[in-house]
Amino acid sequence: MKKLTFVAALAVGAMTLVSCGNSTPKANLKSDIDTVSYALGVVNTQGFRDYIMRGDVIDTAYIDEFFRGLNSGINVGDDKKKQAYYLGLQIGQQISNQMLKGINHDLFGEDSTKTISLKNFMAAFLAGAKGEKSLMTAEQAQAVLSTKVPAIRARELQKQYGPNKAAGEKYLADYAKKAGVKKLKDGVLYRVIKAGTGETPKDTSLVRVHYEGKTIDGKVFESSYENKQPVMFRVNQMVPGFATALANMPVGSVWEVVIPQDQAYGERQTPKIKPFSTLIFKIELVGLGAGK
Repeated sequence: MKKLTFVAALAVGAMTLVSCGNSTPKANLKSDIDTVSYALGVVNTQGFRDYIMRGDVIDTAYIDEFFRGLNSGINVGDDKKKQAYYLGLQIGQQISNQMLKGINHDLFGEDSTKTISLKNFMAAFLAGAKGEKSLMTAEQAQAVLSTKVPAIRARELQKQYGPNKAAGEKYLADYAKKAGVKKLKDGVLYRVIKAGTGETPKDTSLVRVHYEGKTIDGKVFESSYENKQPVMFRVNQMVPGFATALANMPVGSVWEVVIPQDQAYGERQTPKIKPFSTLIFKIELVGLGAGK
């Protein structure tokens, strides 16, 4: 779970505004202090309008409410009661805009229509903050999260990406029927494009490899050929299906390898790979060790 960060407000000087609402007070530069105060306002507002008008801080449709809040906040001064309220408001917004969004994404993925129970979350959060008796100890809560969060996430992923999983299974079944296709452990399939005659690497061997990875719809998500240089890594550093293929390839081999989703990234998602994706690799085992 993501940690909550408490953001402290930066105060410049000890100025007090007499205005309220969202109106702009009228400047009156009668003294040096008046003039310096205005100059400080000019300097410290540089870029601020652009910042708030970008729309990623607040919805600019409610810009008047922003200025109303700004005027109200600056007038808090040393009022401890108001300071406490505004700090609570700020932290509540952080929980809503940062923590809860992160939690919901962890649980429900891209489905923004689903959310945890805010009522139950705050019941526990406030009980802890106030030192009141909770329905769970911290240890019990961690135990619940370690078992139920993965279960909920798995159910949600299955709902969202079940068709992707089924499409991969069909692709594997069809591919297995093709001429020259052979099967390794854990359902990894391959066909030889070029037979190698060199040494076969071990699980811990350092290898030099060229490869291209595609999803079953033909989209390339990664390729060493773009850099025109083979990459080096240890066999056991790769996803299980990739490692299985390498551990059976003599140096000099070029194989097309189809890896079931549970031997690839499984339920994990990357920017270019959806959960439960069956993957296709062209793998060229150039050599062992760090030689050229």
